[in-house]
Amino acid sequence: MAAARLLLTTAVAAALVGCSLAPAYAPPATPIAAAFKEQGPWTPAQPADAQARGAWWAMFSDPILDDLEARAEKANPGLAAAVAAYDQARALAAQARSGLVPEIDGTAGAQRTRRSDNAPLRVGGVSQYTTDQVGASVAYEVDLWGRLRNLAAGAGDRAQASAADLRSMRLSLQADLADDYLALRGLDAQQRLLETTATAYARALELTRIRRDGGAAAGLDVARAETQLATARAQVTDLAAQRALMEHAIAALVGESASNFRLPPTDAALPQPKVAVSAPSLLLQRRPDIAAAERRAAAANADVGVARAALFPALVLDGSAGWQTGGGINLLQAPNTYWMLGPQLVGAIFDGGRRKAGVAASRAAFDQASANYRGVVLNAFRDVEDQMALANRLATEAQDQTAAVTAARRSVDLADIRYRQGVATYLDVVTAQTAALTAEQAAIQLTTRRLQASVNLTRALGGAWS
Repeated sequence: MAAARLLLTTAVAAALVGCSLAPAYAPPATPIAAAFKEQGPWTPAQPADAQARGAWWAMFSDPILDDLEARAEKANPGLAAAVAAYDQARALAAQARSGLVPEIDGTAGAQRTRRSDNAPLRVGGVSQYTTDQVGASVAYEVDLWGRLRNLAAGAGDRAQASAADLRSMRLSLQADLADDYLALRGLDAQQRLLETTATAYARALELTRIRRDGGAAAGLDVARAETQLATARAQVTDLAAQRALMEHAIAALVGESASNFRLPPTDAALPQPKVAVSAPSLLLQRRPDIAAAERRAAAANADVGVARAALFPALVLDGSAGWQTGGGINLLQAPNTYWMLGPQLVGAIFDGGRRKAGVAASRAAFDQASANYRGVVLNAFRDVEDQMALANRLATEAQDQTAAVTAARRSVDLADIRYRQGVATYLDVVTAQTAALTAEQAAIQLTTRRLQASVNLTRALGGAWS
């Protein structure tokens, strides 16, 4: 009869094992446009196969940048912390999955006991005895309502979110390093321009002094030339300070001490890459922060199933078996065997509403995760549109700035000729030279911004992907 009851209980449990109380899950709905509106010559639409993969910074064809990215991958402490967080999430997921299988524990012990002569309800028997025991126990919770499966699913989703966090951290590191490196190269270009300009101003000052000594120029012209030269030299010093700070920032990103790190200036010009842009729907697959937010929403949905399962009784199968003696004889003999097997059904009768509150909290957490997901998606599309607008508008601005530089240089030549002929003052020369320097500095800054916009657009599109 007892065997029949046990068989019936097992059959009912098996019928309920496939049950899950987690709501049916789908990624939170978010409006997606058919195409990006900021398409242009520097952000052409291309099939997905044309997107940047792997070492996307190779589009700048700079071996120094390639080396820095490789060093950052190996030594950046932030990336190492993200790797450790991912390893922890994987371990927690494995720990959650272990609840789906029975737990088997082994026991062994030898115990010497003396009973009190005045123990309550004691009737005869020896006062001292020995107990030797070897055995094993089995515990298994039958997953009637999907609690264990939802725990495992939620932990797995969080591990996937952690993997996406790691990809996001890696992309952010790569983009920050490329952005800082391009800014450093821009400062190098500005410093070369100012050093060349200061040299030219020094020659102009010497000629002006000669003209003053010959009576062809006034002392005011010399003062203006001296002011112009000193201003240029001050800007050179200021740029050197800015470059030092940027070099220190790069050192921190590659995991090196700023005291031991140095990047020599270089003259090579970098190409302006065109970043291919695919359909907006593919952005959901490429952006690691979107993937992380979606997986956290899925985990929160599984948590609802865990909380709802707590409203129902839990069925646990316990069993143990082994050998036990009073000591002094061979333990491992058939007469010394013992065993126990029986199910336990445990459910709440009154808990003051704690479990219902847990269900409400888990639903609210899912709503929060869903709202966070939609916010991440909307911000991702804004990022792409922002960077596409910059890339395309800056390209047009660069054409106008190039024309401005050409005109400013021509103005300097004309002002110098007029000054030498005595039909213009040195103030006209200084004004033209200052305008030319400003135009050339703006052109260099614009080139740097365009390169950085390419980096930030690649970051917005999800960078390396597969």
